[in-house]
Amino acid sequence: MRIATWNVNSITARLPRLLTWLESSGTDVLCLQEAKIAEEQFPYDPLRELGYEAAVHATGRWNGVAVLSRVGLKDVVKGLPGDPGYEGVEEPRALSATCGPVRVWSVYVPNGREVDHPHYAYKLQWFEALKAAVAGDAAGGRPFAVLGDYNVAPTDDDVYDVAAFEGATHVTPAERAALTSLREAGLSDVVPRPLKYDHPFTYWDYRQLCFPKNRGMRIDLVYGNEPFAKAVKDAYVDREERKGKGASDHAPVVVDLEL
Repeated sequence: MRIATWNVNSITARLPRLLTWLESSGTDVLCLQEAKIAEEQFPYDPLRELGYEAAVHATGRWNGVAVLSRVGLKDVVKGLPGDPGYEGVEEPRALSATCGPVRVWSVYVPNGREVDHPHYAYKLQWFEALKAAVAGDAAGGRPFAVLGDYNVAPTDDDVYDVAAFEGATHVTPAERAALTSLREAGLSDVVPRPLKYDHPFTYWDYRQLCFPKNRGMRIDLVYGNEPFAKAVKDAYVDREERKGKGASDHAPVVVDLEL
């Protein structure tokens, strides 16, 4: 079984690439982030033609998550229970579903913007709500994983130069502590192998030639419980999908399971 996560940074802009990738990659379940589309406008039909059902939690221009599956899709839950909301609004950042023998969450963790910004406090609160929401599945006997764009680099090795991020979000002790706390619910980091270079970065800014210079970050993560982690046979970053015209600024992270 092949499961992947990908921040597509607008499914409308990326649809031809997404469909081609699904056809060529053999992916059974794909967790998407930053769909940036309303649910009623989501491209259900072309995905259905490829054999994929879609569960979507999205409201329009910003955020939005989805799970695509060709191995079944049931017990869908839209939203994060206990979501703290930002400025009184719950954003479409989480969706869970059971796909065949595996239950997954697709998550788009708040960016945080700046350390002294209210969005940063919201980010930390959101992590607390996520831990509470997934604790039961994480401790269970069914393979379970939380996949998505976490907007945190777990270690200094997960950024091209930690000095370049001094005073910025994504690398702060509080954010990394939130990741540690989430793992303590019974999850482990499924670290993918890079297809090039030494570090499995998953995101490269569009600016300043970051991708050609490999100035990246590993912020798209797969956190699986023990049954999930034991089933992992391979995991890699599909760096090729970051290349070329019209690419997302994130690459897919692919995990192969033997169940």
